[in-house]
Amino acid sequence: MGNQVEKLTHLNYAEVPTADPNGLEPDDAGPRIGVSYIFSNDDDDQDDHHPSDRFAPDKQRASHEEKPFDPRDELACAIYYREECVHEMSAGAAAHSAESLLNKCRPGDLLEFVATGQYPHWAVYVGDFQVVHMHRAEIKNNFLTDVSQGKKGRVVNGLYRYRALPPEVVVRNALDHVGTRDRELYWRNSECFAAWCRFGKREFKIGGEIRIGKQPYRLKLLFSEKKSHVLEFQSLEDVIMEKRRNDQIGKDAVMQELANHLNTAHENIEVRTTPPPLYFVYLSRVLKALAPAQLR
Repeated sequence: MGNQVEKLTHLNYAEVPTADPNGLEPDDAGPRIGVSYIFSNDDDDQDDHHPSDRFAPDKQRASHEEKPFDPRDELACAIYYREECVHEMSAGAAAHSAESLLNKCRPGDLLEFVATGQYPHWAVYVGDFQVVHMHRAEIKNNFLTDVSQGKKGRVVNGLYRYRALPPEVVVRNALDHVGTRDRELYWRNSECFAAWCRFGKREFKIGGEIRIGKQPYRLKLLFSEKKSHVLEFQSLEDVIMEKRRNDQIGKDAVMQELANHLNTAHENIEVRTTPPPLYFVYLSRVLKALAPAQLR
């Protein structure tokens, strides 16, 4: 049973059950496809395999060298809370070497390190060439050049449209949690921790919002001027988890997932989908795993 719960933490579009290939239920008001992230942390280090190998048989998996950041494979997106845009990212934003980044950041800035096929890694610049970041289930204080590990980085203060705290408060929020680890952590990934340090909003924390009722958050994926796709979520945590998964696998892979399960023939149609209830996903996966081979 534990293994089944673990599998729930990294579902993709291909794994979410639906009665119709377009995601439409006959008696429902709209599509019912999406992802819920309840159990797991989004570990920045889950990049040992290429994204396309994640669900492939073990014998088909192969090791891949780290690829440099390719802005052409970055997916533009926006996050809405009801009708308010709270996050917006344009594809292809410039990224710089760690040495160049040191000349651009100030204490309290949010930094994002990016590489193709990996989760983006976020950190808070605290001055003196150092950053505080969440890495392998621990809040650490390291030199910026060490944290970058050869990846390019950029200042991302403007991605979230919340009002920022004063720089000295941002730095204090980060430094006060250095050494926090494992069960004492209140954040699922480096982005949630860094964003909380800067904005101080409980929505970035684990369990910061109740997952009951209508999904107030929308993640709009922008593939082109005429093609977009919208997912609905119950919490900002879930939106960030899905956004980061998309960042890891890349624009082309996300488009392929959607093409396999949604009717994308008309590029000028905006499609909206919403995650199914967690118990439905969980029950479906467990029943499938327990079913006799001849019934599968």
